Amino acid sequence: MPILMTIVVLLLSLSLLFVWMRWRRAAQADYIRSYMFPPGLLERLHKQRPDLSLKDQHLLARALRQFFLVYLKCGYKHIAMPSQVVDELWHEFILYTKNYEQFCKKAFGRYMHHTPAAVLGSNLRNNDGLRRTWWFACLEENINPRRATRLPLLFALDAKWNIADGFRYEPDCSALRANADGTVYCGGDFYGGGSDGPYDFGDTTNDGGSGSNADSGSSDSGNDSSGCSGGCSGGCSSGD
Repeated sequence: MPILMTIVVLLLSLSLLFVWMRWRRAAQADYIRSYMFPPGLLERLHKQRPDLSLKDQHLLARALRQFFLVYLKCGYKHIAMPSQVVDELWHEFILYTKNYEQFCKKAFGRYMHHTPAAVLGSNLRNNDGLRRTWWFACLEENINPRRATRLPLLFALDAKWNIADGFRYEPDCSALRANADGTVYCGGDFYGGGSDGPYDFGDTTNDGGSGSNADSGSSDSGNDSSGCSGGCSGGCSSGD
């Protein structure tokens, strides 16, 4: 009887822990989505990018929130920043030291570091950061990461605003190969499909997203050898 009681208590404890973790993750996601950036932040970026309207600035803030949601949903694994202009806003936010530290503590329970990112190269497993960003950013907008018919916001803004030093992406590889104007990267390359086989982050039950309602379209081919570069990557350290 004591053994049975111990098993029941253990199962109940595990169930409560699971429910608490799901609740905490949902609360953190809500905090990120509703977070109001410190006054003056968008104005500082506007000095660097005077062509961006007030509406554009708020869209930019939404894209940075999406990047932070990716970090939360992937379980604080390494992710890479795919947008130059969003990265600039991230830089400016970090300069608000106390605000940024408080945000990280409430959103992640730890500090999110800002580190250089590598380009998307031929070795698929060396590009986890950027691929992981693509995967969870797509799920955040109910886009099928394997057969995207549109880009998530985080991957679309540089081209939308024609950022001179930005990065341009296409969801369809056929459009990539037909485009000879500048460097454009293919969404299909983010999930694999090349000689190393498909790249899949597997279980997405923790991320709050679902592929069942995702966009679908013609299958992308990931055999193109071109890469995709990101501005910076994110990492964490519980010691900061």
